[in-house]
Amino acid sequence: MDTLEFADFVEPEFPFITTSLDLRQLGDPFPKVNYLPRALAVRLGEGAYLGFDIDLLRWSVAWTGEFVSMTSMAQVSYKDFFNKRNSFPKILGTAQLATGIYPGWTNYRPDFKDPRSFNSTDSLKWGALPSGLGRWKGVFVDEEKAILSYTVGGVDIYEMPGARSFQNECAFTRTFKIGPVSDSLYSVVADFNDIIKTNVENKITYLYHGPDGKQVTAIGLAGTEIAAKVYVQDNEDVVLALPPAAASQEITLMVWTGPVEKKADFEKALAGVKVKMPAFEKGGSPYWKETIYTQGKLAPDTSAFVLDELTLPLPNPWKRNVRVADIAFYTDGRAAVVTFEGDVWILENIDAKLKKLSWKRYASGLYEPMSIGIHENLIYVFGKEGIVRLHDLNDDGAADFYENFSPRILQSMDSREWPADMKIAADGTVFIAKGGGAIPPTSPSMLDKRNGFQSASFQAGTIVKLSPDGERAEILATGLRAPYMGYHPERGLVSVSDQQGNYVPATPLYLMDEGDYFGVLSAIHHKDNLPIKRPLTWIPHSVDRSSTSQVWIGDKMGPLSQSMVHFSFGRPGLFSVVIDSTAKVKQGGVSYIEANYDVPVLKGVVHPRDGQLYVGGFNLWGSNAKGVSALRRLRYTGKAANLPIGVRIGQQGLILSFSRKLDRQMAEDAGNFQIKRWNYERTEKYGSGHFKLNGEPGEEVLPIRSTHLSKDGKSVFIVVPDMKEVMQMQLDYRLASEEGTSIASQFNFSVNDAGKIDLGASGFEQIHLGAGQLHLTEAEVIALSSQDDTKASIEKGAKLFKKMACIGCHSIENKTDGMYGPPLQDVYKAQREFEDGSKGIADDAYLKESILKPNVKVVKGYGDEMPSFVGVLSDEDLESMVLYLKSLARR
Repeated sequence: MDTLEFADFVEPEFPFITTSLDLRQLGDPFPKVNYLPRALAVRLGEGAYLGFDIDLLRWSVAWTGEFVSMTSMAQVSYKDFFNKRNSFPKILGTAQLATGIYPGWTNYRPDFKDPRSFNSTDSLKWGALPSGLGRWKGVFVDEEKAILSYTVGGVDIYEMPGARSFQNECAFTRTFKIGPVSDSLYSVVADFNDIIKTNVENKITYLYHGPDGKQVTAIGLAGTEIAAKVYVQDNEDVVLALPPAAASQEITLMVWTGPVEKKADFEKALAGVKVKMPAFEKGGSPYWKETIYTQGKLAPDTSAFVLDELTLPLPNPWKRNVRVADIAFYTDGRAAVVTFEGDVWILENIDAKLKKLSWKRYASGLYEPMSIGIHENLIYVFGKEGIVRLHDLNDDGAADFYENFSPRILQSMDSREWPADMKIAADGTVFIAKGGGAIPPTSPSMLDKRNGFQSASFQAGTIVKLSPDGERAEILATGLRAPYMGYHPERGLVSVSDQQGNYVPATPLYLMDEGDYFGVLSAIHHKDNLPIKRPLTWIPHSVDRSSTSQVWIGDKMGPLSQSMVHFSFGRPGLFSVVIDSTAKVKQGGVSYIEANYDVPVLKGVVHPRDGQLYVGGFNLWGSNAKGVSALRRLRYTGKAANLPIGVRIGQQGLILSFSRKLDRQMAEDAGNFQIKRWNYERTEKYGSGHFKLNGEPGEEVLPIRSTHLSKDGKSVFIVVPDMKEVMQMQLDYRLASEEGTSIASQFNFSVNDAGKIDLGASGFEQIHLGAGQLHLTEAEVIALSSQDDTKASIEKGAKLFKKMACIGCHSIENKTDGMYGPPLQDVYKAQREFEDGSKGIADDAYLKESILKPNVKVVKGYGDEMPSFVGVLSDEDLESMVLYLKSLARR
């Protein structure tokens, strides 16, 4: 992808993009407080543009000149794939008119107060108007035009914004199809704070403003005989008033700001206006007529699970980047693929050989979408504008109407309140997961002055359930930092993962119950002192530092059938999840599914026909993978798999079950197993060190008394003394199949219930354990506090640097792209400048402190996003890491 040439993010053929806009710097004569998290930024032609607030139904700003700064996350990384330094987009041209943060329309009187209730942690109001006042319905696309659709007090309004040039001037037009209207309607057209005088001439309202009164804003109505009028309220706000009308009506409003001497030119231009609504409800011509064909690549059947490549449509006629965020399937096997740049593609011809994949563009202009689903043959896309339901009105293979599915989804300006995940139930109920916040906070009212992890809206860091009609929203669970989710379609189970960070000491994986609270204080959103949900399992930083979604597999993937698969962005890869269904408190563990993951995996779905798992993802937020984006098929080859398919955890140890018979000699050799445990600390700091059960830093390596193979040869019982409830246990094992194939892997799990295992029900009724086998000896208790005495070395440090996932955030050269931490080449003895303005030399003491207490001295330009390795690394490990860092000098 690095060799491809991409066109600009904004395509000239399509009329809009959806974005956020920071309008606080417009200056006089416009409102000083003005920003919108969900803006339909419309290209009007003639070098003119509109920022329409789809929450408040207002013309927040109209301007001329250049378009919008490409500074949102998707925009800055569009060509610079690993650039995460996003900021609020701003207009690049000259504002001609603007309105403040209040309704653009009312059906009672002009209202210059925000009627929304507070729904944020920082005294700001986010989200849509109350439905009785107004509702954004969506946008139609027709040729180069965007037609806005909304209701005000139950009245349907269609609006086609436009621009018209005359005598080197530019006027804005607003063509409406309205009605019928039983009550008067009012729309705030503009808000100026420097009006000197107003008058009406030839049915045109003129506003004279500026220090010398030589600038004029003219507002006129064209093509109508109704009694609509324009007036100025409080010498500041321009209002359009529409009286009741028994029939629907079309009118055009024209607004222009310019020099007084061109008033006559405006009047002439207004007299020539004959704007008429197109037949947009029948659908327009597709913007993208070409079909792109690619040939996939089948992986050799070298193991039970392999990754086939569904080659992306690169290059394409539009020179468009394609970064896959999610995939969904129609029942006939066609796929809909959504990209982070806001496009939807339809993918066909997905067969066993993948020889001729067919790609066709279907929609565009969406705002950093992360999820896609299909229900009743309609595509649902979850982006920062909410959930958009796409309609192809004339069956020509492209969306014509971008419908707003629900007015109940909040969205702040916070860059990390991202639309993380969406799942759709069979009855149309929609579940969504919302990102929790940012460091530093990026909400306008915070002005980057508050420290720590923040949540902006009351839906940030939550799981939300939406009714099938989108009109009702219910928060099911709270207290999440960066959640993703899974959904079992038959059982209705919702699984949730979170990402290691502030208040999240490691990666947790949950089975959610309604009312759960997951521990992130800023996203609690209701009363304090709620019990924190215990995860099904924790996953250590070295195993998965950045998790995403989960998928439940059907019955066509061998040992993965009827199980959950968990996605890792950071490692990257897929994990098989096994659940101890006998425990009183839900518990389980994960095993890594070995495959060639050269690109991060974000989302996936099971194909309705072939039953295989299709996964997509793109690189941006820091991953061990180096590829930019891909769409893959995890295919079961029929070969024997080495993954655990079941687990029992309890007082006597654990029972691990496999889908194939094991070699008895290896299974019953306790020397082939090693097990350790530790707890985490949940604090406001990023991640956590490892701590023994007594609270001291470190990990406890437990002895293994014995191991036993079940009668059917598929389960191994590992007898472990002193089993207690603990956040994290890690089992390393070396086994072999009955045929002699090596099975060497790791199983990470949590103990939430250390009750007694029913050995008889588990196939080990012949095993009788004495009391001494389940207790530690005095010597073993002393041994728990011993440390690794392996001699420190550069080689050991290099292995630890990779094992602890340091390589995913820090370059050992000078690379900064895609890295959360500073580069480490020549770090030793280098001068470091810190966020607090101080400076220091990177000597041995500094390097050790940075590993154990990374939040103490944060390098300038980087965030506090590194976990502590207290208790994770022994003294010898720490010395080895320092030796390795000292070795990273250019030779």
